Amino acid sequence: MSIIKEDDLIDSVADALQFISYYHPLDFVNAVHEAYEREESQAAKDAMAQILINSRMCAEGKRPICQDTGIVTVFVKVGMNVQWQSTKSVADMINEGVRRAYLHPDNVLRASILDDPAGARKNTKDNTPAVIHMEVVPGDTVEVHVAAKGGGSENKSKLAMLNPSDDIVEWVKKTVPTMGAGWCPPGMLGIGIGGTAEKAMVMAKESLMEPIDIHELRERGPQNRVEELRLAIFDAVNNLGIGAQGLGGLTTVLDVKIMDYPTHAASLPVAMIPNCAATRHAHFVLDGSGPADLVPPSLDDWPEITWEVGDSVRRVNLDDITPEQVKEWLPGETVLLNGKMLTGRDAAHKKMVEMMANGEDLPVDLKGRFIYYVGPVDPVKDEAVGPAGPTTSTRMDKFTHTMLDKTGLLGMIGKAERGPVAIEAIKEFGAVYLMAVGGAAYLVSKAIKKAEVVAFPELGMEAIYEFEVVDMPVTVAVDAQGTSVHITGPAEWKSKIEAQAIEIK
Repeated sequence: MSIIKEDDLIDSVADALQFISYYHPLDFVNAVHEAYEREESQAAKDAMAQILINSRMCAEGKRPICQDTGIVTVFVKVGMNVQWQSTKSVADMINEGVRRAYLHPDNVLRASILDDPAGARKNTKDNTPAVIHMEVVPGDTVEVHVAAKGGGSENKSKLAMLNPSDDIVEWVKKTVPTMGAGWCPPGMLGIGIGGTAEKAMVMAKESLMEPIDIHELRERGPQNRVEELRLAIFDAVNNLGIGAQGLGGLTTVLDVKIMDYPTHAASLPVAMIPNCAATRHAHFVLDGSGPADLVPPSLDDWPEITWEVGDSVRRVNLDDITPEQVKEWLPGETVLLNGKMLTGRDAAHKKMVEMMANGEDLPVDLKGRFIYYVGPVDPVKDEAVGPAGPTTSTRMDKFTHTMLDKTGLLGMIGKAERGPVAIEAIKEFGAVYLMAVGGAAYLVSKAIKKAEVVAFPELGMEAIYEFEVVDMPVTVAVDAQGTSVHITGPAEWKSKIEAQAIEIK
């Protein structure tokens, strides 16, 4: 029998969540580097360079990889011979660990969890509660997998109740393009097959805790149907040409993980959950000897990557930008932003649109301004702001026409693609949409020299800030004529990949 002390679990969970906030798993770093080395699309290669540079900076500075520090998911296997030295439930101990991790004074993590999700949506302020999956198993240890999952990738989760005769690979090929780039590829796909609907979803999530090993699998060859499916899906998805950040390229997924379970004869549940470029998870075992000891990786394990913007970069001053200048910007062009911009995401947009509908004045003048879709991490020490990467822009699509029409907003900055409604509005009003790299939040924050809350402070991380930036790198993702690189880029690279396949044959 093992006696597990209350603080051993609490401290281990807290330490693990801090650990994964700034250390990528090294298998992920190596996989991104390998993809970077073989990438032929310059836009995708630049995006992966920023992800790798950001990863090393976070490991050095012990600051979050992404501003979205995630909803905590924990898988716990409790040995039947374990005795707890605590009056708390296992869930309460885990949530206390989450609370301590997210309120750690040296590295405060963004609190993203909202209570009353269908109503007031009030922030719990400490990122609790976690989503906990617990199983009682033979043995005298407690095995814990901890993950912090960003909303952008979580929102792209898919579930289908297929017919038993349906082709799973074809379903994945058809479904992945509908996910857009808001899940921040390159990442992993977790797939659950069988059981019931909820069992398939849990398996898909749990599979993402496994290390990246697809290249080892290909080298030794598949030994069962699941391994055959992993390779088939991996190739099928990468042949879509979606690429890093959805810009078009050779690598969309770094690995495909599959868990399966017996199912009803009439059913074929298939769940798919992507992990983003901020893949964060840790594994530890408690045996009664004390809290887990998580060994930091060596900084020598990160590749030496440099990213240069090149001579053709367009440097602009947001303080005197004009609509005529914006019309000259080209799709796929790199732009360095300087000057002042505003921020605002879901809650702020909803509030502003409601105010305009009620005839109320907005607290900020948006005419001729740029707005950045971001909810930053709080600063520590001498930082102007904590990690401040973009959030998924399609969530703001339904507000875009009103914002451009009623306020004179000139530009928007966010993550991934825009939908047809937003693209039409951008074209109609001669505005522009710029894309910052998802998964490079700490790198982006270094371009922000001053940050001040200017409206809706009650919204917390969703308040409207004014940022003053110097050489913040972005890509023209939708130009003033309505051309979207998230449409043209993947189409171009899908054709190139298909042509290469024909040549090989």
